[in-house]
Amino acid sequence: MNGKIIKRAERVLKGGANKNRLRILSFIAQENTTSVWAISQGLKINFANASQHLLRLEKAGLVQKRHSGLEVYHELMPYGEKILEFVKNIK
Repeated sequence: MNGKIIKRAERVLKGGANKNRLRILSFIAQENTTSVWAISQGLKINFANASQHLLRLEKAGLVQKRHSGLEVYHELMPYGEKILEFVKNIK
């Protein structure tokens, strides 16, 4: 593997290496697309904390955001789906 692939893999894996980020990925998968507010309320975590985790997930390429008026919605990217699939297979 070349260095770029290894660096990308590191970023993706680190992006999902947190229990709250994994919970957020799972929540987004259930809702298909959702806002920071809905995530913070649904998972009972602080709004600012949810926002920071979403930023990390976005930088890792696991979620993407979409603007609709004043609202910002988040949805899973293919790597986010793959991380969830991987986690579900851990026993």
